Amino acid sequence: MTDAPTFREGLGVIGRGIRDEPRTFTVAVVGSALFGAALAGSGWVLGRVTDAVLVPAFDAGTVSARDAWLAFGAMALVGLLTALGVIVRRGYATVTQYRLQARYRRRVSRQYLRLPLAWHRRHPTGQLLSNANADVEAAWTVFAPLPFSFGVAVMLVVAGITMFGEDVVLGAVAFTVLPLLAVSNGLYQKVMSPRVSRAQQLRADVSDVAHESFDGALVVKTLGREREETDRFGRRAQELREANVAVGRARAAFEPVVEALPTLGTLVVLAVGTLRVASGAVDAGVVVQVAYQLTLLAFPVRAIGWVLAELPRSVVGWRRVDAVLRAEGRMRHGAERLPVTRLGRAVSAEGVVHDVVDPDGSRQRLLHGVDLVAPRGSTVAVVGSTGSGKSTLASVLVRLVDPAEGRVRLDGLDVRDVVAGGEPGSLPSTVAYVPQGTFVFDDTVRGNITLGLDDVPDEQVWHALRAARADGFVSALPEGLDTRVGERGASLSGGQRQRLAIARALVRRPSVLVLDDATSAVDPTVEQQILGALRGSDGVTVLVVAYRRSTIALADTVVHLEHGRVVDHGSHEELMSRDTGYRTLVEAYARDAAEREQLAGRGSGA
Repeated sequence: MTDAPTFREGLGVIGRGIRDEPRTFTVAVVGSALFGAALAGSGWVLGRVTDAVLVPAFDAGTVSARDAWLAFGAMALVGLLTALGVIVRRGYATVTQYRLQARYRRRVSRQYLRLPLAWHRRHPTGQLLSNANADVEAAWTVFAPLPFSFGVAVMLVVAGITMFGEDVVLGAVAFTVLPLLAVSNGLYQKVMSPRVSRAQQLRADVSDVAHESFDGALVVKTLGREREETDRFGRRAQELREANVAVGRARAAFEPVVEALPTLGTLVVLAVGTLRVASGAVDAGVVVQVAYQLTLLAFPVRAIGWVLAELPRSVVGWRRVDAVLRAEGRMRHGAERLPVTRLGRAVSAEGVVHDVVDPDGSRQRLLHGVDLVAPRGSTVAVVGSTGSGKSTLASVLVRLVDPAEGRVRLDGLDVRDVVAGGEPGSLPSTVAYVPQGTFVFDDTVRGNITLGLDDVPDEQVWHALRAARADGFVSALPEGLDTRVGERGASLSGGQRQRLAIARALVRRPSVLVLDDATSAVDPTVEQQILGALRGSDGVTVLVVAYRRSTIALADTVVHLEHGRVVDHGSHEELMSRDTGYRTLVEAYARDAAEREQLAGRGSGA
């Protein structure tokens, strides 16, 4: 049978579900108890009808209308109560199951939002999707047969009382089947438990591989790796298929045995009952009652087996869900609110140290005591070679991650003391961030820019588009702001998607704008126009991760970052004159840009 630790853990999952949905579960159990009592009682009613109506009718050759109507009424009442019990049990069991699934999907989703970015980076997206969907569903599927099993317990009690009350011998013969059914179910669960657990784990693995393949479709297609990726997915899918086939084989082996035992028991009851009737020990109605009740018990008793069968799957699902709910690393938020203003804010980083935890548990230090000051309304460019920590610093400044040491301040207030959420005075309402990778939703241009801000007038949207130099191509679209751009902005170029992302940030009128190489796909001339517009945009403070010389030259202050440390800071001219590494880097950027422009010119000439 199901191993003891799994069984105990399964009972804990059931207890948690009952505590979360006590009312609907109680109603489901009451309905199931009514069903069990009525179904078991129907055997007793049938026995009384046999002795009081059917046997006299065979002897006399006729039956009175009164007796017929009484028999019909009794059976109809039992049938009505049974049907009512089934409706209540099934309806409220389903409500309990789906409410629990909805409740825990919301809890997992809220936990995802609370957990820091560092936690998400350690967990594949496919696994997170599986936790919120398949694992939550698996955790509470046990509540579908669970109320039924309570009704079965009532049924066994009622049937046992009536069977043994009528005839001890026939009752003992009938109930001999139950231990055999229990042993069969126990062996069934022992075989099924590991197989179901493996199948559940493989479902998550297949989801993970599928999501990764879809997410990297462009890379797969451009490198011609369709066959290899298909084979990789096929291997995982084949493993899942084999696990599901193993589950099916176990069912095919045990279910016929479980089905056959009650039938064999009924035959034995009829054989023994015939001898008892012939000897005058019991009436025919008693035999009919016991045999009929045993037949009725055969199917419902299996509900207990269904519960035991679902327990391993529920335990596996719950373990995976609980791991998310218990995950640590939530960001601390204070109760301070930033004053609402359309002016820029002073930004400072003081001794910021940041570590990242690799999947193997080792730590890497990406930022080493970084200091940075961006006065209100200024433009600061962060420059460095690949892997120098620029994007990490940008993530810390907008509080996607918290530093291990040091602090980030806005107008002198530690960002960890600022309230959470997107309401006025919170960090998201003050600081806008445009990352390297631009994500565009399968929505209209307006929907992608406003993202749920229903009260944003079109004039404000167009103002943001003009500042991002996106108004021209948006005006040329077939339906303007109402044009759908396709999944991930498939109908737009890379530069157009980046400009939409900048407009999305600007429409919220932030006080601080952080651009993490967010104009890399934009023409250099357009990029200068965008940054020039931002410099005069209501005094907003701009921090830009940049590599183009023309972009860097627009900044009031340049911070040179290498290996997670600030090497130097000052104006572009100052750093060019005194920082050899900076000068070498900028000149390399310039040469690279010139070579790309030259190649582009040759391509257009051809």
